[in-house]
Amino acid sequence: MHSPEIDRLIQYLGRLPGLGPRSARRAALHLLKRRDSLLGPLADALAEAAEAVRTCSVCGNLDTRDPCSVCADPGRDAAVLCVVEEVGDLWALERTGSFKGRYHVLGGTLSALEGVGPEDLNIAGLLNRARRPEVTEVILALNATVEGQTTAHYVTDRLAECDVTVSRLAHGVPVGGELGYLDDGTLTAALKARRPF
Repeated sequence: MHSPEIDRLIQYLGRLPGLGPRSARRAALHLLKRRDSLLGPLADALAEAAEAVRTCSVCGNLDTRDPCSVCADPGRDAAVLCVVEEVGDLWALERTGSFKGRYHVLGGTLSALEGVGPEDLNIAGLLNRARRPEVTEVILALNATVEGQTTAHYVTDRLAECDVTVSRLAHGVPVGGELGYLDDGTLTAALKARRPF
């Protein structure tokens, strides 16, 4: 129905998270209609990113320099490491502007169903960093999923050999959340993690 070039564009767009076949067709049509103002600049930006962006050898962040701008920042607190699953989680925490320590990206979570074991994650790098004398705390900022919690328990067990305090992000009722709309797991976590008022 389409030319091979259009089909190829749709197929690649369809591989992006959140885009199914119909959304990919709409996105392709939108790009093609705005060839000069959108498609050309997007192609240039993709080519530049493919050439310039690299993975930080220290923490696993994506940046145009190695070590990344977060690791190279002397104003960051080297005593605190925040462990996240993916780079997107690091970016989300950075948007808040509330964490001034350093990060460590695992590159996923343990999952027996998907065949992801400890050797597939950057756990060895985390242990090497946690053994450094300046590191005193490791914050586990992993998603509150079964895989995230399994990974958190595994990492906590492995960090027992290091002289660090291990903490995790609080779980429970979000700011602005209404109890009637929360799931049972969130309410249970909130009750268990209650604190004095």
